[in-house]
Amino acid sequence: MKRILLIITTLLFTVFVSSQNADDILKKVESNISSDNRIFESTMIINGARSSRTITSKSYVVGDKQSFTEYLSPAREKGTKMLKLENQLWIYSPSTDRIIQIAGHMLRQSVMGSDLSYEDMMDDRKLTDIYSSKVTGNDNIEGRETWILELTAKVTDVAYQTRKMWIDTERYVPLREELFAKSGQMLKRTTMSEVENINGRWFPTKIVYKDLMKQGGGTEFKITQVQFNQKIPDHIFTKASLKQ
Repeated sequence: MKRILLIITTLLFTVFVSSQNADDILKKVESNISSDNRIFESTMIINGARSSRTITSKSYVVGDKQSFTEYLSPAREKGTKMLKLENQLWIYSPSTDRIIQIAGHMLRQSVMGSDLSYEDMMDDRKLTDIYSSKVTGNDNIEGRETWILELTAKVTDVAYQTRKMWIDTERYVPLREELFAKSGQMLKRTTMSEVENINGRWFPTKIVYKDLMKQGGGTEFKITQVQFNQKIPDHIFTKASLKQ
C-alpha cells in the first residue's frame, strides 16, 4: 500500500513540475515574441496549386487589441488596409472605395488567398492566458534541442482546441507547431526559422504556414524589418485611417 501511495505521489509531483515548467517556458517564449507594440514590414509568398505570388505590407501593432496593416504591393493589392480594434476587424478596398467589416464565419476565410485566416491574424493573445500546457517530450530540429509542449484551450473563443509546439531550449522560440481542431484533426502546420537576436530578444523572422485543408505549397511569411516598443500615433488605429 505504501508503495502504491509513493508511486501515485511521485506521478502527481511529476505532473505538477511538468505543468510549472511548461508555463515557465511559455512565459519566456512570450517575452521574446510579445511586446507593448511593434512596427514591421513583411513579404508574404503564397504558393498556390498552380502559381505563386508575392505580397508586401507594413503593420502597426499595439498589444493584442489594436493592429493596422497596409498592403504595399503588388499593384492590385496596393492600398488595401486592415484595422483591428479589440475583437472587430475592418478591411478597406481601394478598388471599390468601401470599408467592409469581417465577422462571424467570414473570419475563417483566407487572407489574400494565403494559408492564414483572418482568425489567425486577429488572435494576438498571450498563450498562457488562453491555454494550459505541459511538457510531453524532447526532440532535435536541425541541430537545435527542443521541448515538445502540448497546449489545451482553457477558453472557448479559440480557433484551435489544442496545439503542439517545439520550443528551442536555448533561445526560447518556437521552431515548429501543429494546430488541431476539437475533433483532433490537424488543421495547420507551421515552421519557424531564421531566428535573429533583435534588441536582446530572439525572434524568428521566417514562418511557413501550411493549411492542410488547402491545396498548394503553403505560405511563406518573412519579416524584413521589425521595431519593438516604438511610439505609434493613436490616429492610426481609427476607421478614418483606412481611407487616408
